[in-house]
Amino acid sequence: MADSLVVRFDALTAVDDVSLEIECGEVFGLLGPNGAGKTTTLRVLTTLLKPASGSALVAGFDVGSDALSVRASIGYVPQALSADGGLTAAENLDFYARVTGVPRAERTARIAAAVEAMELEPMLDRLARTFSGGMLRRLEIATALLNRPEVLFLDEPTVGLDPTARELVWERVHALRAEAGTTVVVTTHLMEEAERHCDRLAIMDAGRIVDLGTPSELLSRHGERSLEAVFRAVTGRVISDEGRISDVRSQRRVARRLG
Repeated sequence: MADSLVVRFDALTAVDDVSLEIECGEVFGLLGPNGAGKTTTLRVLTTLLKPASGSALVAGFDVGSDALSVRASIGYVPQALSADGGLTAAENLDFYARVTGVPRAERTARIAAAVEAMELEPMLDRLARTFSGGMLRRLEIATALLNRPEVLFLDEPTVGLDPTARELVWERVHALRAEAGTTVVVTTHLMEEAERHCDRLAIMDAGRIVDLGTPSELLSRHGERSLEAVFRAVTGRVISDEGRISDVRSQRRVARRLG
């Protein structure tokens, strides 16, 4: 899927020789602190950012030479909120169906399928700004499903949510994977979330992948009982100690809007 990706911002190498192969239908996690390169990697895979070198295929299409086909094959939910609070859930879904090019004849059926997948029926006539954090994330994932993506990218989908809301979001993600066979690629810095919900994990630190495997493989390989201990073993640091001030402020703004 990704081969030797490198992304630089002036003197900073944000992604440093990252290679990944993600299997169809799995939930694959990029785990690491803020500033590890997780979001930057996702931005390359979703065609939002061009790498300095390296290549990547998503749903069989090259992100550099065939970006339009990639975009038609994926769904993407960024960390920052994208739903319009001044529109109802139904209006948000209709808007995104139009802007993502869903054919008019298929919009009603596509919206109905997304509503069913995320269990949004009781919320359709409510303004998005009245939603709880978990409901908003489910609405945003529903909008990302309208083009029937082969791959769904989720960037810190549960940031700012309470434990109950996080569970509701993950419940619907797993249901989607089970029902439609969708491949899910998710970034997170939450160890417990990564261990419980991802089939495989790539641990990122300072722009590099420092380890990769199933949660049980990572624990066994390092003789540890928690992913936090694994991260400490492979990096020599604690995940919560990292993160740029701008990332922390951004997360706090998202959390306030979700609250």
